Amino acid sequence: MPGPARTLKLAIGTTAAVVALGVTAAGSAAAGTTATTPVPAQLSAASSADLAQRWAPIHYQDVDQTGTNALGGRSDYLAAYDFDGDLDARNNWENTGNHSLAATAYYSVLETGTHWFVTYMFFHPRDWSDSIFDTEHENDAEGVMVAVQKDGSAYGVLRGAVTVAHTDFFSYTPAGSTWGAGAENIDGTLQTATSPHDGLAHPVTAQEAKGHGLKARPGYDIRGDGVIYYPAGRAEVPEHPDDRDVSYRLVDVQAPGGLWSQRTSTSLFASHGTFAGDGGGSCGDGGISCSQNSANAPWGWDDGNDGPGRGALATDPAGLAANYFRIPEPLDRAYVNNPY
Repeated sequence: MPGPARTLKLAIGTTAAVVALGVTAAGSAAAGTTATTPVPAQLSAASSADLAQRWAPIHYQDVDQTGTNALGGRSDYLAAYDFDGDLDARNNWENTGNHSLAATAYYSVLETGTHWFVTYMFFHPRDWSDSIFDTEHENDAEGVMVAVQKDGSAYGVLRGAVTVAHTDFFSYTPAGSTWGAGAENIDGTLQTATSPHDGLAHPVTAQEAKGHGLKARPGYDIRGDGVIYYPAGRAEVPEHPDDRDVSYRLVDVQAPGGLWSQRTSTSLFASHGTFAGDGGGSCGDGGISCSQNSANAPWGWDDGNDGPGRGALATDPAGLAANYFRIPEPLDRAYVNNPY
């Protein structure tokens, strides 16, 4: 269980997604192979949050401080999509330097009879550049889906992951996974590391600076300054651009009044699954131009060169996993819990 917020950090908000694991449960959950508490047929909202917390990534964020649109590195900090207190996505670029960027990530849990699929979204108010060869745009949302096989233990065993880097998806398996390459290649090993906040092994992901493409580390990594974010149930603001221990909180995409329930908001979304974004403020000053309406929510993520359709990574992850991977164990594709 994470300890109290450190006195030098600004922690904004808390969440019930902090997992209360005992010593025995922690050991078995970390290994992911020992049968302990039987898993119910369908997760409650609270246990969905616990499952999301258990497999939430330790997240490396590269930070670049060059150029005025970097805001001294702040433009690479994780934030809530409503960090500025409103649901107007078209003023997020301008407000990035005027509000605290408290570390927040979003999740959704889908369940079949054999597996859990947890999708995480990491949001930045700016996709920025300091090169005339690149474009910029307001809002940026990229993420990862982790696939967990039910094995009779409380939190299952991690089998694979697919990350979002712009308009491309990348597939990974952890060491010892039974999964192999299917219609798509395996792009690397999904590394895990022990979090100092809960003593459990979590997958490790990383995002590049500026454009914020996301891969399993070290597909991307911190190159100089950077922030390491840990899932510890509270939203902290980095003390500086090279802060290596910042806690982030998890927020359910499906929570009442949350991101999914706002999907028809014309101030937040320009179209289904696409965040609104305009060319206001300094957007475009650091690159060749500023693109409008260029960021996607999880149900809008798409790798157009692959078989599964737009949004399937979040809305039909069992189908996407069956396509991307060779899976020797039974894979039930009928959902007992699919809030989409």
